[in-house]
Amino acid sequence: MNIFIAGTDTGVGKTVVTAGIAAVMQSLGYAMGVYKPVQSGAIYKDGELIAPDIEFVKSIDSNIKTKVSYNFKPAVAPSLAALLENSKIYKNRLKIDYESMKECCDFVIVEGAGGLLVPLSDDFMVRDLIKLLELPVLLVARPDLGTINHTLLTIEAAKAIGLEILGVIISNYPVETDDIAIKTAPDIISELTGVKIIGILPSVKEIKENKPNQAEALIDMVINNIDVQEIFRLKIPKLAL
Repeated sequence: MNIFIAGTDTGVGKTVVTAGIAAVMQSLGYAMGVYKPVQSGAIYKDGELIAPDIEFVKSIDSNIKTKVSYNFKPAVAPSLAALLENSKIYKNRLKIDYESMKECCDFVIVEGAGGLLVPLSDDFMVRDLIKLLELPVLLVARPDLGTINHTLLTIEAAKAIGLEILGVIISNYPVETDDIAIKTAPDIISELTGVKIIGILPSVKEIKENKPNQAEALIDMVINNIDVQEIFRLKIPKLAL
């Protein structure tokens, strides 16, 4: 089963979660693909405009197949980034590129841009893309105050157009926290929505510091804190690497 990873906000850890889950599945022998439909905030490297989110995935496991349809330099909403660069995002191209990824991979993870209501064009938002690709959604949320509201609003926005929510991953969770808002948020989210908390991922700051062992560290973190088998509905023994 292919999945779409979306955030309740920007900067919540979608890329780290995407890379970690893809790397775990790749290590199990599955041919994994990560598709980034639109990248805002692209950067120049060796004279070429590249997607930093995809570069991070490659840094974790270069065997993961990757694809980006649109790279835009302005770090703004995709619809505005396209406008600023005199371009336009075509939904048919996104569909075709996704279908091409499916042909060469066992599983494809599609990583969104920000939240579900981020505009890709005037009448086409991220949640419309998910609907077009017919994918279930895995939500990545932040742990701190306000996450209950953001997560519930996101789930409501998904359900309003009939999207399937696989579950929620809380990212960058401060394990030693005494903050009652942070400690109770996961249970409250699950109780109020009926959506399962698939995982609670600890702080990933050290993972993104490009340390020599970052790939191993991220894979280990995902295996120990995210139910990957539940996400892909795998009928195999518990992960043991």
